[in-house]
Amino acid sequence: MRKQRWRRRLQIRRRATRFTVDRIRENTISFPSDRYYLEGVGYLVGDISCQYNARSGYLRCAVNPEGPCENCRFYEAHQEVA
Repeated sequence: MRKQRWRRRLQIRRRATRFTVDRIRENTISFPSDRYYLEGVGYLVGDISCQYNARSGYLRCAVNPEGPCENCRFYEAHQEVA
């Protein structure tokens, strides 16, 4: 009974460790080439001059989230409000 309990605990530890390693590996996947750093904001993905850009480091835009931004048919220049 003790061996069985010990094996069960070992199995749970292994699964927890494997889950953590998988999550770390997930977060270190290389990002697209159109990712850049903007001072004071952080990392952004996509063409920031587009009105639909999400201004996020993870999501490119609302209408074309997977990209690419080049030759996107939904592109509209961002209009600044004065």
